[in-house]
Amino acid sequence: MASTILIALVAALHIYFMYLEMVAWDTPAGHKAFRLEPAFATRSKALAMNQGLYNGFLVAGLVWGLWLGAEGFATKVFFLACVIVAGLFGAATVSRKILYVQALPAALALAVLVIGW
Repeated sequence: MASTILIALVAALHIYFMYLEMVAWDTPAGHKAFRLEPAFATRSKALAMNQGLYNGFLVAGLVWGLWLGAEGFATKVFFLACVIVAGLFGAATVSRKILYVQALPAALALAVLVIGW
């Protein structure tokens, strides 16, 4: 049960990331969340939308794993690992904050999932 809640939380975070990147990137909320200059946000909007789409795929995979229940163990592990890798890469290339906002919640969910298996 705890892993289900944590995986749902990770999925919810990625729905939020998807929203910020696909919808709010070129708005004051997007500028604030990502510390963007308005001119840069306008120029990079298409790239951000693409990035948001990938977050949507992560959400789809996590929700799929939850929908499968116990039989979705491998699916959950795979998509949580994808989130962790993306978070580590983002922390290494963009901001260390991504490690705590993206990778850490997924790593915690993965640990609880594996321990409970």
